[in-house]
Amino acid sequence: MTDYRAQCWADMSRLVREVQALGQRLGLPFIAAQADLGDPEPMSDEEGRPYAETVFRWIDPSHRYWLDRSLALHVPFLAAARLMAEPFYYAAGELRTWRASGLLESIDCRSSMADPDFGEAIITPVHLPRGLVGALVWCSRGPIGVERVFAEQAEHMQALATRLVATHNEARGRPRNSAVMPILTRREVQCLRWAAAGKTDGEIGIILEVSVSTVRFHLRNAAAKLGATGRGQSIQLAAGLGYVGAATI
Repeated sequence: MTDYRAQCWADMSRLVREVQALGQRLGLPFIAAQADLGDPEPMSDEEGRPYAETVFRWIDPSHRYWLDRSLALHVPFLAAARLMAEPFYYAAGELRTWRASGLLESIDCRSSMADPDFGEAIITPVHLPRGLVGALVWCSRGPIGVERVFAEQAEHMQALATRLVATHNEARGRPRNSAVMPILTRREVQCLRWAAAGKTDGEIGIILEVSVSTVRFHLRNAAAKLGATGRGQSIQLAAGLGYVGAATI
C-alpha cells in the first residue's frame, strides 16, 4: 500500500467520528453511508468491517440493510442522490433543497412515509470524477425541524460527506487507473463527443474531415488513456471527467 493510502485510512477514522458526532449534535444520529452506489458491497473499514456494523447506527437496530446488495436500486433517497449533486432533505413525505427542483419532485417517497419510526433526514450526495457517486443519509426518529437544520448546516454536512466519501474511495484505490489524470487531445475529445452523440466512425470522419482509420486511431488512444475496455466505457469515463458533456450523451 502506498503512503497516501495508509494516510487515507488514518484520516477515515477521524472523519467517521466527525460524521457521527455531527449527527448526534444536530438530532440526526442515525446515519447510513455508501462511498460508491454502484458497489453492492457495504462501505467498510480497512479490515473489511462495514461501518454500519461498527460505527453508524440505524433507526431499527435489527434491520441489517447493508446486506441488501440491491439497496441502492430501490431506496428513494439514493435514487435522488444519483440525480442531485446538492444536499437535500426529507420531511412530511417530500424531498426539498435550497431551490425548486423537478428532479426531487419526481421521486416517490411513500416507502419512507409508511415507516412509523422514520422521522426526517438530510441527504448529502457526493459526485466524484469518473462517474463515482456516493451518499450519506442522516436521519432522525421523529420531527426535529429539519428545514431549519438544513438551512444552517447543509453546507458543512456536504463538505464533510465529500471528504469522507473521497477519502474512502482513495483508500480503497478506487476508481482503478485513476492515479494519473488522463489528458486527451482535441481530436480525441472531438471523436468521443460525436461518438457519445451516436455517430458512427464513418459519420465522425465526414464531420471532422478525416479518414475512418484516423477516427478509430483517436478513439483507441482515448480508450487507452482512460483505461477503458470499449467505446461505451470510454464515453462514460470521459463524461465523468468532464470531457463529454451530459447534454451530448
